Amino acid sequence: MKKVLIVLLGTLVTIVGLVYLSVSGNRDTFDTCTIVNKEELESTDFKNHDSVLIAPSTLYEGNILKELVQGSNYRDAWSAQVKFPVVFLDSLHGGVEIIKEGGGKQTHSLKLRTKDHITYTLRSVTKDPEKLIPEIAEDLGLENIIVDGISAQHPYAALLAAEIAQELNILHTHPEMIFVPKQEILGDYNQKFWNRLFLLEYETESEANWTSLKNVSEIFETKDLQKLKFEKKKDISIDQKALIKVRLLDLLIGDWDRHAEQWGWAIQESDRGKIAIPVAGDRDNAFFNISGLIPSIITNKNIEPLVRPFEKEIDHMPGLVYPFDRYFLLNASEEMFVQEAKELQQKLSDQTISKAFNVWPEQIRKLDEKEISEKLKSRRDKLPEYAAQFFQQIQQQGKLTEALKGSEKLELSSSQLACFDCDLEN
Repeated sequence: MKKVLIVLLGTLVTIVGLVYLSVSGNRDTFDTCTIVNKEELESTDFKNHDSVLIAPSTLYEGNILKELVQGSNYRDAWSAQVKFPVVFLDSLHGGVEIIKEGGGKQTHSLKLRTKDHITYTLRSVTKDPEKLIPEIAEDLGLENIIVDGISAQHPYAALLAAEIAQELNILHTHPEMIFVPKQEILGDYNQKFWNRLFLLEYETESEANWTSLKNVSEIFETKDLQKLKFEKKKDISIDQKALIKVRLLDLLIGDWDRHAEQWGWAIQESDRGKIAIPVAGDRDNAFFNISGLIPSIITNKNIEPLVRPFEKEIDHMPGLVYPFDRYFLLNASEEMFVQEAKELQQKLSDQTISKAFNVWPEQIRKLDEKEISEKLKSRRDKLPEYAAQFFQQIQQQGKLTEALKGSEKLELSSSQLACFDCDLEN
């Protein structure tokens, strides 16, 4: 018995040692894109070039130990060198002005506005997770656990998600990947935003209509839609079918991060009053592929139910239902969910899925198309079943008792807080 305990203790110590060796091997928390011939960077006049060869980041390059402990994830896609267009903001869409700096906990971003008052955003492809790293992890030199988790995000996810949405006739932000060199218009932003790879896409808030829809007066954020609802009451409604459709798309592509601040609403004038049509933004976590010893433990549904890996099957539907869903879809019907699922299922043929991958560079397709397309097809085949489960979870969780994210400062009555149409019930 004593020998068995010694063996078990030795095994445990070995595992802990390997884990520590894996996660403490890199103290870097952030890196911009990797530029080929980096030594020539300072002397290069990018106005003489229309493209540059870039690897989004080499920060996540791994080895056998790291992949065992922290997962293989999308490391190869992050470090693959791809050619991207060089863009200068003073000539972009006739010239844009910088409105302000944005960004969340990981993404650096700039909001831009054209002379036609259309709003775009530059969103960094490389992420900066420093705000997410707890002090104890820094003290122990284990910040790489958090940093390396970004390798589970696919650097080209937004492009594929948008292409699938396009095939399904769902509004999206039309992202494209560009390289932004140092330039005068950036001014004080040059230090943070120069010589980096960005997603350029339409913003989910805009004074002017950039969508293909007619009679759109403006594109609102969720909190502004709520304000408009309080003013207009029955004179404004949301397109529930469109919202159900895009939330089912989220289930298909495994995008588990869908809080209220990641949505815009195109306000369309009609004979029935104003209709708000949803526009999804921020696709960083679509196709989220996390594996390895540590991530598998952390993302267990009993430990972190909201972070769901992109697998062939959805294993924990409660983790995918957001307060946002309960607020806007509480009074929808199960029949509506299932019907929309069947229509998406019919449209998303194997040929359509294959065609969507054309938006990716060839070397990225070779790396990840097979695995991702197999998962998409598996989820598609079960979509009506998932739609019914999603509806049932919304009903089970019921009305809200707290404000949506981003709407905390709104002065809401209990009925206004509970759901989009609850105020009309009184």
